[in-house]
Amino acid sequence: MTEFRTYAVSTAPEASKPLLEKAKTIYGFVPNLLGTMAEAPEILEGYMTLSGIFDKADFSETERQIILMTNNRLNGCAYCMAAHTSISQMAKVPAEIIGALRTNTPIADAKLEALRTFAGVINESRGWPSDAEVEAFLTAGYTRRHILDVILGTSLKVMSNYTNHIAETDIDKAFAPNAWSADQANAA
Repeated sequence: MTEFRTYAVSTAPEASKPLLEKAKTIYGFVPNLLGTMAEAPEILEGYMTLSGIFDKADFSETERQIILMTNNRLNGCAYCMAAHTSISQMAKVPAEIIGALRTNTPIADAKLEALRTFAGVINESRGWPSDAEVEAFLTAGYTRRHILDVILGTSLKVMSNYTNHIAETDIDKAFAPNAWSADQANAA
């Protein structure tokens, strides 16, 4: 497999340096995913911009993490599962929700479970949910806007999950305590 470099601010291509500086300010370090994306400043900028846009979606932090972690699990991205577990913990997402997302088990809250289910449907159907699946999501209390915002979150995860798959991104020390493997979700 082709090896990818993980850049630091000082070694990154010029167009990536300000983006990595921004990431360092936000996280206190440059996450390996972003250091890897720095190879192509356009994907780094696109990912960081889309991430900021997704933060404006009409979802709570818990709901956004449900969408992101569901996609991470379905795409088998160990890096992003570890990272988003850590991010979810820092954001005070309830531990039982994080656990359900990591192990592919239902969430007790019916509305949040409908979101988890629908995020999975969008990923697995490649954007072709059935009318019944859309209706179930809407009946749970979500709107047409939320359908489009689930697609937005799914798009964000395609960028990061696929980058991590191809680059075999090393998990950052900060995320390592939350390491994950697909076996955890399959054992449930």
